[in-house]
Amino acid sequence: MTHLFFTVVGIALLAITLPLALELALVTLPNLVPGRHAGKPGTAALGGKTRRIAIIVPAHNEGPLVSLTVASLRTAAGPDGKILVVAHNCSDDTAAHAEKAGAEVLVYNDPTAVGKGFALRYGFHHALAHSADAVMVVDADSIVTPNTVSAVQQAFRAGARVVQCRYEMVSTTQRSSTRLAALAFRAFNVIRPRGRARLGFSAGILGNGFAIDRTVLEAVPYDAFSVVEDLEYHLHLVIAGERVHYLDEAVIHADFPESKAGESVQRSRWEGGRLLTARMWALPLMGKILRGRLRLIEPLCDLTGLPMAFGVFALVLAACLPLAWLRWYAACSLIIVAVHVLTAAWAGPDFFGTLGLLALSPVYVLRKLWMIPGVLRGSSAKAAWVRTERNNTL
Repeated sequence: MTHLFFTVVGIALLAITLPLALELALVTLPNLVPGRHAGKPGTAALGGKTRRIAIIVPAHNEGPLVSLTVASLRTAAGPDGKILVVAHNCSDDTAAHAEKAGAEVLVYNDPTAVGKGFALRYGFHHALAHSADAVMVVDADSIVTPNTVSAVQQAFRAGARVVQCRYEMVSTTQRSSTRLAALAFRAFNVIRPRGRARLGFSAGILGNGFAIDRTVLEAVPYDAFSVVEDLEYHLHLVIAGERVHYLDEAVIHADFPESKAGESVQRSRWEGGRLLTARMWALPLMGKILRGRLRLIEPLCDLTGLPMAFGVFALVLAACLPLAWLRWYAACSLIIVAVHVLTAAWAGPDFFGTLGLLALSPVYVLRKLWMIPGVLRGSSAKAAWVRTERNNTL
């Protein structure tokens, strides 16, 4: 009876951790071998012309931060670049700051339209109605590198229809927990899309720093309104046969929340939104895979994989059970996780300093487990757009 109990628990742990292990193995390996630059879309051009890109900046009570964002976009887009700030249900002076910084402001007040997805759809409709050939999304708390818009233009000329720039979160504090969170963010937002791109898969949409050709938006309208609207829309894209190209050389960065509470709320809402989306999309994706759409296996593994901290905890539990086959599986999977994390550390600015932080990773995992109630609350319904408190300096 005891052996049967351990076997049942072991099979359950295998089932819930396998998607994460497969996903990490798949996306990490291409980062370890030399290859062509991730994100280069190829040579076939869509007319080879320069696109009229409208840069959409969705903003909810961003105040002075939006001025810094618009200034960096103006540098990247040039004096004639079209920058549209959608001041969505704002109760502060976001619109005034954006206009003073040189952006065109769209004031969008609708208490029933709650969430970033509605602001994006509003901005997209306006841009397309005013002859934009493509749209690009940059969050109102971000800074872009000066080459960002030109890199997106080059990708479109080379044949891309949807692109995702490198999106990093930086820590303005020396708090160890925040620096570890920045490492986890880099693993998710840099190593994974870069690996997918090198394999020829769709890199994914990260919610900030992505651009879409007009023809794609007309074929696949932006009708995604959950708290993880980027993930939701990417699933629509891959089902429609579209591929997102990754631009590693064009960088968007934003600050992490300045408080532990703000950081926890943000992560709980995001991971809860992913859980809700997984419940809605997993079975439809499996059905399409069984009908021959094998390229959807990777998006399914990404969607159903546990958050890494939860996955590590489950794998450690698996390694403690008295089942030889499960211990081998857990050991191999934990090695995959370790290589993935080290690859993310290598991709950052301070590899050896980051290695020292990894000694605190058990505390980070336990802290994430403490967030489970918030994650479950976030997965219960479509969450509202709640501004995350940040520094005003970027």
